[in-house]
Amino acid sequence: MAMKLKLLELTDDRARILFEGEGKTYINALAAELINDPEVDVAQHRQVFLFADPELVVTTIGGRAPLLAITDAAKRLSGVAGELLRQVEALDTA
Repeated sequence: MAMKLKLLELTDDRARILFEGEGKTYINALAAELINDPEVDVAQHRQVFLFADPELVVTTIGGRAPLLAITDAAKRLSGVAGELLRQVEALDTA
């Protein structure tokens, strides 16, 4: 099932994305990975109400495009998840 995203705000150094119908777990992991990027100033999860859709807010520095920073962080998370899956599958065959 694909995530449904809604771009709420986009400037040269700031993006706000709403993750419709999603929980906050993935957004928190993505925000934590974004903070590892030296050109990301702020990466935070926002949720106005307990059962509202979560929002990711990212601001960048040094001319880094916020959507590119988000894309790169999502790719890094995907790589980590893929490696974990390979290792768990290897345990099953051992």
